[in-house]
Amino acid sequence: MASVPSLASSVEQRVSDALASALPEAGAADPLLRRSDRADFQANGILALAKKAKANPRELATTVVEAIPTGDLIKEIEVSGPGFLNITVSDEAIVRTLAARAADDRLGVPLSPTAGTTVIDYAQPNVAKEMHVGHLRSAVIGAAMVEILEFTGEKVVRRHHIGDWGTQFGMLIQYLLEHPHELDHKDGEGEASGEEAMSNLNRLYKASRALFDSDEEFKTRARARVVDLQAGDEETLALWQRFVDESKIYFYSVFNKLDMDIQDPDVVGESGYNDMLVETCKLLEESGVAVRSNGALCVFFDEYKGPDGNPTPLIVQKSDGGFGYAATDLSAIRDRVGNLKADTLIYVVDARQSLHFKMVFETARRAGWLNEDVKAVQLAFGTVLGKDGKPFKTREGETVRLVDLLDEAVERATSVVREKAEKVGLTEAEIVENGQYVGIGAVKYADLSTSASRDYKFDLDQMVSLNGDTSVYLQYAYARIRSILRKAGERRPAAHPELELAPAERALGLHLDGFGTLVAEAAQEYAPHKVAAYLYQLSSLFTTFYDQCPVIKPEPELVVAENRLFLCELTARTLSKGMSLLGIRTPEKL
Repeated sequence: MASVPSLASSVEQRVSDALASALPEAGAADPLLRRSDRADFQANGILALAKKAKANPRELATTVVEAIPTGDLIKEIEVSGPGFLNITVSDEAIVRTLAARAADDRLGVPLSPTAGTTVIDYAQPNVAKEMHVGHLRSAVIGAAMVEILEFTGEKVVRRHHIGDWGTQFGMLIQYLLEHPHELDHKDGEGEASGEEAMSNLNRLYKASRALFDSDEEFKTRARARVVDLQAGDEETLALWQRFVDESKIYFYSVFNKLDMDIQDPDVVGESGYNDMLVETCKLLEESGVAVRSNGALCVFFDEYKGPDGNPTPLIVQKSDGGFGYAATDLSAIRDRVGNLKADTLIYVVDARQSLHFKMVFETARRAGWLNEDVKAVQLAFGTVLGKDGKPFKTREGETVRLVDLLDEAVERATSVVREKAEKVGLTEAEIVENGQYVGIGAVKYADLSTSASRDYKFDLDQMVSLNGDTSVYLQYAYARIRSILRKAGERRPAAHPELELAPAERALGLHLDGFGTLVAEAAQEYAPHKVAAYLYQLSSLFTTFYDQCPVIKPEPELVVAENRLFLCELTARTLSKGMSLLGIRTPEKL
């Protein structure tokens, strides 16, 4: 089915046509339409147009109003102030537009006319290291952007740039060679669980680090092993692969807790670009984009200077021949643009790495790998803070393990669900399942309801609250609507455009109609928090509607009940779709 024009776009077209009729010499004019407290919409574009045409804005506004037909779409229009137009749409237009949205599986949300191919780099843990609270935002924000962009028609390629290369692997591999059973699973067969895999890796890392720090001969052997790894020695690579595979068991177990689908082909770590590094450096040096400085291959920028006033370079290759992060990131850009044919690259990475990515992107532009047709964007995110407003740590001052944080969220949420379980008749299995959905949803929503660039406080008490701007509030709103629809008996949702709407019905209907515009904005601006804000307002408007407009008791007349059930059902579908774009589930009973 074709997308459904929003009421705002239909009104905008009417006003635009009237402006063109009143001032043909002005050409196409933007009415500058927006939602208003004084009416449904306000058009402010006449002031600028009148100034340009040297006309009286109020007189021009009156002429425009006379050219706009009323009745079917627009109920009334009035000129306000120096030339604003206050526009009220008809109740019939609201219901007809919502009925068209309800008839579409996509709720009338249009596909983007400029859809292309986007590579999103997100969820980037490190091999042989535990995931901590710092890994949460990249995963959650990135996964939401994947869903939002795909829903608008974008072809999205996921990339998980895991840290799977570097000098520490020489130490780990050498230790494993000398202690070959350290990675064996407890039962000696089968796959380890995620926790067991990380327990093995942790034990190995601590033992190898202790030996590395205390035994000079082992340190020498470990450093030699790094050279073997970089040279592609078969035995060394085989052991390195064991570390990667063991880590993936753990990664996937954590992502599974987060209710996120991470596919193996999408995991392309630092090592995935090793074969490109030499050529990347050669291309940069031959083109003059990078130059040798004290033996290192560097890119310099006039705008980025260190404390000493000298330019801060991007080091692509070190003086000892080793490659820096920049070489890998630049090679990844070449691969994503050249092989994956991306026209947009999004990096969901901590804001503290902003300077590095500004330099990398500018280097890629100078080299011609990024241009007018291909852009790269860092979707930078802030820090997760504790209740005290400081970076989130354990009482002992250590970084919080991500699995501990998720387990606690599920535990708290399950308690909240259990309190209400008897009232709605949940089984023990449903309590456990809903506890998972509510707990993980709470963590995701707290992250996504804040603009990505801002820090936010991790407060589980607030996150699992039934009141306020939380995912639990939205999930309960959805479950409540499903309960209403079940209790409706033989009465069924049906749109009745002939009815006059109550103020709360109009407010809910107008907000429901804005869903398509909102999704397009969130996709264009890489702003999942806008979806969260829309859904919270939708739930609040529904609460007001349900309080003021009886749906089941006291029982309204049949056509009114059907129309209100129709509004309930469309609200539930919009809530469910919006929450799914954020990676949050909506239980039918809660």
